[in-house]
Amino acid sequence: MNSLKGLLSSNDEQEKGILSEANEAVTLSRTTRIYGFVGCFAGGFILTILSTIAFAFGKITLFALAYTAGNILSLMSTGFLVGPVKQIKNMFEMKRIWATIAVILFIGLTLCAALWWHNVGLTVLFVICEFCAMFWYALSYIPYARDAAKKCFGSCLE
Repeated sequence: MNSLKGLLSSNDEQEKGILSEANEAVTLSRTTRIYGFVGCFAGGFILTILSTIAFAFGKITLFALAYTAGNILSLMSTGFLVGPVKQIKNMFEMKRIWATIAVILFIGLTLCAALWWHNVGLTVLFVICEFCAMFWYALSYIPYARDAAKKCFGSCLE
């Protein structure tokens, strides 16, 4: 009977079934989710610190790789708390879509500048832009934080 339902149902229903089955298969306990979050976030933080050390020794490619990997790990850490599908949906909500695009763009540009173009100045510039984009993205999760940041920055420029 189930196979008959599968044949008669639409592809959308089958895809929902596959996604929900996959989601149920990887359901983690609350404790495991917290450990995953802390581990990923700490790993991202450590990679960011190590990237600074690499920069101090003039290893620009290692700096860009470690910094970018740290940012990606930090982004992935929240996936443990809300789930990866919900996190991706949250990333592309209207209020943070441009910040998400900026983060992805500057991650790509940072890697290009370090790995293919071998341009130290551009790499540093893109890392700074990547940091600002990640900061703006993070502020989108805190109510009124972007407005407060705009006012603070605006008053600094006056």
